[in-house]
Amino acid sequence: MALNLRTTLTLCVALSLCALLSIPANFTGLGGDARLTLAVFALATCAWIGTSIDDTYIALGAGLALTVTGVISSDTLFGTLGDATVWLLICAFVLAAAVSRTGLAGRASVFLVSGARTVRQLVHLTTAALVVTAFAVPATSGRAALALPVFLALAKVLADRKRLVVMLALLFPTVILLSAVATLIGAGAHLITVSVLWEATGEHVGFTEWLLLGLPLAVASSHLAAELVLLTTTRRADRRGPVSIPAERIQEHSEQPVTGPWSQAEKRCALLMATVVLLWCSEPLHRVQPALVALIGAVIAASPALGTVRLKDALRTVPWSLLLFMAATMAMGVALADSGAAKWLVAGLPTGGAPMAFLVVVVAVSTAAHLVLQSRSARSSVLVPLVVAASVGAGVNPVAAALASTAAAGFCHTLPASAKPVTLFAQIPGTPTYTPRDLLRLSALLAPLTAALVLLFAVAVWPLFGVSVTR
Repeated sequence: MALNLRTTLTLCVALSLCALLSIPANFTGLGGDARLTLAVFALATCAWIGTSIDDTYIALGAGLALTVTGVISSDTLFGTLGDATVWLLICAFVLAAAVSRTGLAGRASVFLVSGARTVRQLVHLTTAALVVTAFAVPATSGRAALALPVFLALAKVLADRKRLVVMLALLFPTVILLSAVATLIGAGAHLITVSVLWEATGEHVGFTEWLLLGLPLAVASSHLAAELVLLTTTRRADRRGPVSIPAERIQEHSEQPVTGPWSQAEKRCALLMATVVLLWCSEPLHRVQPALVALIGAVIAASPALGTVRLKDALRTVPWSLLLFMAATMAMGVALADSGAAKWLVAGLPTGGAPMAFLVVVVAVSTAAHLVLQSRSARSSVLVPLVVAASVGAGVNPVAAALASTAAAGFCHTLPASAKPVTLFAQIPGTPTYTPRDLLRLSALLAPLTAALVLLFAVAVWPLFGVSVTR
């Protein structure tokens, strides 16, 4: 099959960079391991951008190349699979499977939404419900799949008000993507960021610290985005009409019970999730790692006596491809840091003496990166190691820079293919949904708003929790 223009260009760029790196006279001061690391990193990045090859396959190939050439050891490559963040994500998906099996999330969402009396109340109650799901379901694609039945039920109830249905179709993925920053398990990119920070600087960002920094940003950005969605997809007449969504009508279009007494399975699952989240949030008090708490919760959730899902069924929901991707990119991050490649790569940047300018550039690049790299985890794998290395020379706190980059990279609404939740809600047979033009209109306003909000939190809010802009 003939290569398209984009693939050809990215391949030429990658091979040109590799050719330059292979000549010892070029880039003096760059060691052999660093040259190999940069060559592999350039090839992997260009492959992520310009080819349709699976992201995980590219990452594994890069990790293997770095191991075979001796840049990193095999223990480093395989050891990343045993990292606590990988186990945290596995166990979080088991817990999410237990929640999904009981229908507890749908019942909680309907409880909030059924209280809406106006269109604006419906929008913000739906937003609040979607933000809460970040604590129960890891990864944005999993939350989108869980929320889809709720949206379909709402769409059928509001079938005579097409504009409201289109607005809700755009609201769901928008809030799911922006609210992911609320928790450490909200996206695989967060775990990559935490791992890079630990390997490069020794700074540990736990579940509680991420919650304190990310939850206020998630709430603010989600509700502001909800207002934008409402204003850009509906008219004043659409917003004036009253709304009545009794839970009984949603039940007519839902396979799982959303009304009536709670089952024993729902009660057990709710108690288990509340306990797990409470233990995650109180980590500084008991010092039990979040991964261990998640493992205990997963074992109980899948137990024959107290559980609500069989372990083998729950493990089928785990995105093993994502976990392998995370492990391989963690190994790439170690190679960038240990070989000196990352420091050399950013050494020539004019970063000194301008912390705010550096932070603005980081947020702007991270916000626009989804146009080139569609995978959120791939964006963090490429950007965060460079941002952390460059922040030292800029006099910026690497934790603040890495978190700002990761939060800004959560914006990926420009095209239907920019993120899986956007793709999922853009293709719903038999239900009115948004068009690419709707996405572009929203993105033109939402991109600068989210970037400005991330900068505001980095400068004014995060320092209140001990994460200052400067070192």
